[in-house]
This record gives sequence, C-alpha cells and structure tokens, in this order.
Amino acid sequence: MHLWDKGSATRESIISFTCDRDRLYDARLAPYDIVGSMAQTVMLEKCGLITAGERNQLLAGLDSLFEETAQSDFSIGKEYEDIHSWVELRLHDLAGETAGKLHTGRSRNDQVLTDIHLYIRHQSYRLAHELKSLADIFLDFSEKHEAVLMPGFTHMQAAMVTSFGLWFASYAESLCDDLQNLAGAAALADASPLGTAAGYGTSLPVDRELTASLLGFRRLIITSPYAQMSRGRTERQVTGAIASAANTLARFSSDVTLLMSPGYGFVTLSDDLTTGSSIMPQKKNPDLFELIRARCNRLQALPGEVTLMTTNLPAGYNRDYQELKAIIFDAFEGIMELTRVMQYALAGLLVRKDIMADNKYNDIFSVEEANRMVREGVPFREAYRAVAGKAGSGSFRFPDTVDYSHTGSIGNIGRKHLQMRIEEVMKGFAQGYSPGELKLKVCKVESL
Repeated sequence: MHLWDKGSATRESIISFTCDRDRLYDARLAPYDIVGSMAQTVMLEKCGLITAGERNQLLAGLDSLFEETAQSDFSIGKEYEDIHSWVELRLHDLAGETAGKLHTGRSRNDQVLTDIHLYIRHQSYRLAHELKSLADIFLDFSEKHEAVLMPGFTHMQAAMVTSFGLWFASYAESLCDDLQNLAGAAALADASPLGTAAGYGTSLPVDRELTASLLGFRRLIITSPYAQMSRGRTERQVTGAIASAANTLARFSSDVTLLMSPGYGFVTLSDDLTTGSSIMPQKKNPDLFELIRARCNRLQALPGEVTLMTTNLPAGYNRDYQELKAIIFDAFEGIMELTRVMQYALAGLLVRKDIMADNKYNDIFSVEEANRMVREGVPFREAYRAVAGKAGSGSFRFPDTVDYSHTGSIGNIGRKHLQMRIEEVMKGFAQGYSPGELKLKVCKVESL
C-alpha cells in the first residue's frame, strides 16, 4: 500500500524502480523519522489538532517502533514504499485509526528533509570528534618528533631543513580547517524544515517553532519554498566538508607512501600494517595508505556529483533529490571508517632519526649559511649569490644547531596555538543529538 494510493494501479516494475533502493537507504533514517514524528505529535496536541488521548496513543506506538528500528536485523519490507509509509502503516497496527492523524499538517517532502537534517547534524557531531581525535594524534606525534630533522622539498627537490614535528603538526592544522568546514555545513543543516509541508506551508495552525525546539534545532528554515530549494545546497556543503577532510587524509597517505620508498627511506611501517608480494620475497608494501588515498580521492568527487544531480532543477520538490541520500550516507560512512583506520595506522608509523647524516642533504644548509651572513649585516641578495657559488661543492655541513624561533617553524611549532584553535572550532559541535537523546528530550518536555 502507498500513502498516495487513490485506487488506480501503478506498474510493479515502476514501483520497484522508484522505491527499492529508497527502502534500503531509508532504514538509516528510521530513528530520525520516528523522533520527528514524536515532535509532530506533541505539537499537534498543543495546537488542538488532536486530543491528549490521541497524542498518548501515537507516542506509545512510536516508542514501540523506535525500539523495533534498534534491532540489528531491521529492514523495510517491499510492502512499504519508504520509511514514512512504514511508520504510518505500522503505527496503524499499534494505534488503530488514530495513526491516520499523524501526518496532519506535513508532507513527506518536509518530513524527509527533517530526517536528513537530523541525520547530518548527528553524524557531523560524531565525525567531528573522530577528526579531532586524529588531530590530537598528529599533535602528539609532533611533540614526540619535534627535534627529529628531515629535508623539506619543493619541486620534488631537497630544498630546506624541516622536522617531523612540523610535518605532523601541519596535518593537525589541516584537520582543524576541515573541522571548521564541517562546522559550517552542520550549522546549515541545524535548521528545521518541519511544517513547510510540500514547500508552500499549510493552512492548519501548526507551531513550527515548537517542533524546532523539541528537535533541538537552532533556527527555522523560514520560507516554505526555500526548504525544498535548500535540497542539494545543504548536501553540497556537507560533502564539500567531507571532501576537505578526505583530501587531508589522502595527502598524508601519499606522503607516507613516498617517504617510505627506497629513494627516501624516511619512514617505515610496522610489519602488522604492511602486505607483501606473491613473487618478490623482499617486498613490504604500504597497501593500507594506498587504499586510504584511493578511497579518500573517491570521496573528493562527491560534491561534483551533488552539483550535477541538482543543477537547474525547477522550483519545488523534484524526485531527483531522492538520489542524494545514497551520496550523503556513503560519504559519512566512508570518511568515518577512513578516519578511524588512519588513527590506528599512525600507531605503526616509524620515523628514521638519522636522515640528515647523509651527505647528499648537505646543500640544503646553504640557506642557513646565507641567513647567517644576513645576521652579520650582509644584504640577502649578496649573501645568496655568495652561497650559490659554493652550492654543490660539498662544503656545507650539518650544523650543531638550527636556529628557528618564529611561530610555525622548527624551533616554535605552535602546538598550543593549534590546540586552542581546535578546541574553539569544536565548540560548534556542542550538541549532536542522537535519535535516543532526541526521544528523551521530547518525552521530557511532554512530561512537564
């Protein structure tokens, strides 16, 4: 049975094409859909659209359905079109004809958009804490390897001296920017579309501010048409933030695979993080980081998919939006897994500490020599030319000390600044509201 059934038959092949994948993805939205329905129920009673008895019937039935969705084998059967029809029709089994009043004053259009906003807000919160944990690991590695020098490269050529401490800290800072992007995307989703109905509001006296408050939204999507216009825009911002984090992980993975190669030999991996060759006994392959890189690069394509899928769509709801669910779900699940894999992969990353003893890196200290001359009063260009004439002669040697003092350099990495900035950004994720937390929030308000 379909909620839009008017008595005429639609071909089964059409139903299968339009709904089969939707049911699969909608199972992830089930708990969010139910808590949204709970808030809707409370609001309908407050506005006099249902009785207190009907409210209690609906809330009891929805609570039972919420527990059902928590089962590991939960799925939406083919007899239902989507999560919305599953909730309404299953609720009929539990609350009788009263279930038909749940949909008062809303459409599946604002209902699914509410589900998605709740999902994005919650998953952004979870992802933010995983990214912060990874940033913390990079900062810990930065402190541990602060004094371990390494060559820095430009144009793939040895250029200047740097340190592993600075290298690790740079990825912590990159993740901080990624968290900032994610916070912005999460804030965009932290707006309630509930009550905008099909995109043009409703003549019923619903209280949109009440449902927004019950569901923990910071604000409303104010105009009803914009609720549907925002479809695609929100997803593009979220996937853009995820793509940014994926870029950070991919670049670090690429660094590891390069610096582990024989031409460099700056790092290696513990045996339990590598694989081998079926024909070459000596091989120790960084497959883990290569696959992280590949899967992260796939995630970076997602904002383009969203853009192409939603470009030039006419105003109002379009069924094209249904396809955005798969992108959002796969994006969050993918980046979450990759972030966790990176966390334990770092534990097996081993740093070589005697790199600069190799004579082939002597010339990168020509920069230090030019700067020494500058401190003695020689104009930089004159010092540059004098030192350039000696480059390649082998006359430069590894100095006893490398004198850097400014913030963000070998001698002053700036970890405390980074830690403070990360903590500040994390304030944007103060409350993620899982479905269980929202259920308790709605029930607490209703009990007062």
